[in-house]
Amino acid sequence: MVTAVTQVLWGEAPGQGPVDLWRLESPHVKVEVLTLGATLRSVLCRGRDQQWADVVLGYSDIHGYLSDKRYLGSVVGRVANRIAKGRFVLEGKEYQLDINNGPNALHGGLQGFNKALWKASAVEGGVQLSHTSPDGDQGYPGEVQVTLTYTLQGETLTAEYQARSTKTTPINLTNHSYFNLAGQAADNVYEHEVSISAECYLPVDDNSIPTGEVRPVEGTPFDLRKPILLGPRLKAVPGPGFDHNYCLCSRDEPWAERPAARVYHAASGRVLEVTTSQEGLQFYTANYLDGSVTGKDGVKYGKHSSFCLETQNWPDAVNQTSFPNCLLRPGELYRHVTHYTFTCC
Repeated sequence: MVTAVTQVLWGEAPGQGPVDLWRLESPHVKVEVLTLGATLRSVLCRGRDQQWADVVLGYSDIHGYLSDKRYLGSVVGRVANRIAKGRFVLEGKEYQLDINNGPNALHGGLQGFNKALWKASAVEGGVQLSHTSPDGDQGYPGEVQVTLTYTLQGETLTAEYQARSTKTTPINLTNHSYFNLAGQAADNVYEHEVSISAECYLPVDDNSIPTGEVRPVEGTPFDLRKPILLGPRLKAVPGPGFDHNYCLCSRDEPWAERPAARVYHAASGRVLEVTTSQEGLQFYTANYLDGSVTGKDGVKYGKHSSFCLETQNWPDAVNQTSFPNCLLRPGELYRHVTHYTFTCC
């Protein structure tokens, strides 16, 4: 099944250069990727009525992405999620990162990978993006060379991440797309059915840092092993909504691709299934979108207007030795794969 790959100039990032938009099109799915932040700008797929809908939140022009503070569709790194107090110790040396989320460092820092201009080239069925993060970037040690390859085959979009470093450094890369299977302009995701293939999750403290406990989902509102309707379940979850890591495997399990999540929107028939080689899945229900962000077609994105399925290592793993390893050492290859499959039923 042939995937068409095209490239157009989309805008200019001041001080960085031109930003390109790459289109990947199969008979079933159409994807747009920006070189700014290796961002998924849009994903179009058909519903039961055969009508196309864009199911990813984003912006109409380059200015939205340049000023974006919510990581809409972008790749986040060097370390996705939170690092407690922005501090960690490696090989006897303490590193202090920029604090950009309460008392924590979040998603790589003030100028993380989401603000980088990635180089891009066509590959069969997709686009390969690359970025070099210099030694000391945002406070992290080592020069890190990253590649991300998006390929589209039929109904499945695949993201494959690879990285190497000149010094031991924490790394944890993910895509931060906000999805709504009713379409990016829909008000909320309350009518979505969600299931996540995890026996345990990570409780967090008041600053959204894991406490260190790995808690079974059994008997809690966090049990998503069977499909649940999101609206009623959000009322049962403490706090503003889901923003928790689900443990897809334990610390010592070997590298493998495994089912992570399935989301179904009954009214449109659209289904999103995610599989990944990552150890965790951060399930986030856009609790902090508040209507102040104006997206595509002038839509104001509000609380619970979308959901994120961030395949990643467990948060704050660099400070929690019982969590899966997040360190990349010289001579090692960091690699993980995530598949997003869009169907309808």
